[in-house]
Amino acid sequence: MNFIVSTSTLLKQLQSVSGALSNSTVLPILENFLFEINDGNLKISATDLQTSMTTSLPVETQENGRIAIPSRILLDTLKSLPEQPVSFSVDDRTFGVEISAGDGKYKLSGENGEDFPKIPSVENASSVNLPASVLAEAINKTIFAVSSDELRPAMTGVYCQLSSNALTFVATDAHKLVRYRRTDAHAASNTSFILPKKALNLLKSALPAEDVNVSVEYNNTSAFFKFGNINLVCRLIDERYPDYEAVIPQNNPNQLTIDRQAFLSTLSRVAIYANKTTHQVRLKVSGNELNISSEDIDFSNEAHERLSCQYEGEDLEIGFNARFLIEMLKNLGSEEVSLHMSTPNRAGLLLPQDSDENEDVLMLVMPVMLNSYA
Repeated sequence: MNFIVSTSTLLKQLQSVSGALSNSTVLPILENFLFEINDGNLKISATDLQTSMTTSLPVETQENGRIAIPSRILLDTLKSLPEQPVSFSVDDRTFGVEISAGDGKYKLSGENGEDFPKIPSVENASSVNLPASVLAEAINKTIFAVSSDELRPAMTGVYCQLSSNALTFVATDAHKLVRYRRTDAHAASNTSFILPKKALNLLKSALPAEDVNVSVEYNNTSAFFKFGNINLVCRLIDERYPDYEAVIPQNNPNQLTIDRQAFLSTLSRVAIYANKTTHQVRLKVSGNELNISSEDIDFSNEAHERLSCQYEGEDLEIGFNARFLIEMLKNLGSEEVSLHMSTPNRAGLLLPQDSDENEDVLMLVMPVMLNSYA
């Protein structure tokens, strides 16, 4: 099997799917790309058995065939070559691969493509179409709140609720929660599933800047994403998602509205002086003034800053983990945000003040118990 392709074109396609590769010592073939040629089209696949990605590109060839090629050495070789045509010659008997580029020849050992795991295909699937920008925004707004606790597998992914009215994406790690809802995207029937974090990170990297249409197909076990020449399939997390609506407080009479960037900058500075274990900051709000403070008793460090804000409600003093607040503020795009609170021991809600009318973003952060410094 022989074919000719441009180095830069091939490298770009390999890099777009390389995130799905596995470093499996149990199944070494998962460290390979699968190359399949059919009628002048090269299809490249990578998988870790949970998540698979494929892409395709035209090549110069008169033959069909398949070969598994070690990913690391191939990527490193192509990265070091200038832009030029490169020819691949595969020995169908020994699975040896010879790469010719300019005056250079490079030989490596491939594996039988027939031994490569079968990439799952769509069966009995429902579908919904989304603009790439909507999907990218949903991932960006939620993925930072996903849990890394393997003992609670349901929370290690993003929960997707599809209905005829809206699409809702939810992520939580029990300390913070994000609910991102789009009213301009709909599904034909009501359903829900949990997408794993790795697949979402791969999607985030692969989604194009231009607003193409993304076809999302799903069944009981897997979800399939198609856009351009990229296909991604991932196994869904087969767990029951916690009842997230039950933890969102409904009655929050104390409402603070503040400039997002000023709040973020102040928190970032004050957090430097907070305890390195708890990252606790204290918010003390009265009238139209917000006092933000932190201290680390072990090192006699402390910081205080004052900000003006709009506030409706009773005077309140509440503690939060600064890292969580900073993360949330970075992921909210609006100029102003509002923080809705009830009591010092109940969750606060962070909401954008001027978001897209088709977009409903809610971020919840649990308080931390205040220590007793004044």
